[in-house]
Amino acid sequence: MASPRDIRRLAFQALYQLDLTDGTDPQAARCAIEQSAEWTADDLDRALALAVAAFENRHDSDQRMTELAPDWPTHRQAAVDRAILRLAHYEMMSGQTPPKVVVNEAVELAKRFSTERSPSFVNALLDKVLKDVLAAAIPSSEQHPAPEL
Repeated sequence: MASPRDIRRLAFQALYQLDLTDGTDPQAARCAIEQSAEWTADDLDRALALAVAAFENRHDSDQRMTELAPDWPTHRQAAVDRAILRLAHYEMMSGQTPPKVVVNEAVELAKRFSTERSPSFVNALLDKVLKDVLAAAIPSSEQHPAPEL
């Protein structure tokens, strides 16, 4: 059985493929990640489900990344970086994975699969998203405590 890190890597690879085909060929995305015999059908299903969910939510991710980096809208980003950011944004917003883990894993994917500058770019954007997610998780009374009487 694949680890969460393995599933995330497979999902990133499938998401990259979905982006290339504009989501019209999910079977091609599955074929792209089936190349190794070490993954079970369940592993592949989990990874593909994560990739499809991130792809379906790409507009939210793209909008947020454009707000955070207006000089680097998604159409100007490297396809690998765009896939990493979309996957990480989806995972952070879904709440299924601790957000700090998501940021760390995204930076690791950028180190492994993208350019020399990509890890810092991915980290900078996701750090801003992380701050928003963490701030939203804190009850408003803790963000701005009431003055003591």
